[in-house]
Amino acid sequence: MTIERVTQLIKGGFAYRADGELGFHPKGFSETRVFDANSFANHVEYIHSNTVTRHLVGQAEHYRYSSVYQGFELDSPPQRLKPVQLEQLCGTSEGVP
Repeated sequence: MTIERVTQLIKGGFAYRADGELGFHPKGFSETRVFDANSFANHVEYIHSNTVTRHLVGQAEHYRYSSVYQGFELDSPPQRLKPVQLEQLCGTSEGVP
């Protein structure tokens, strides 16, 4: 059984019981993909602003369990999302005489 199918069954079962027993209607899930550094930055900003939008804190930096909190050391962005330097796009190969 694939992970997608297992996730679907778990979520479906929870949604069914939550609706029937609690009268709670869970929101759906939507998948988005990160294609470039700009898209990555937009996703990070959206995630960081959620705590402020939900009125959990006045500033995102104050939420202890967020990656924007100053108490955490973060991994660098994935290699394919790092900005490409202009010098890497121009010039000639070192092998050219």
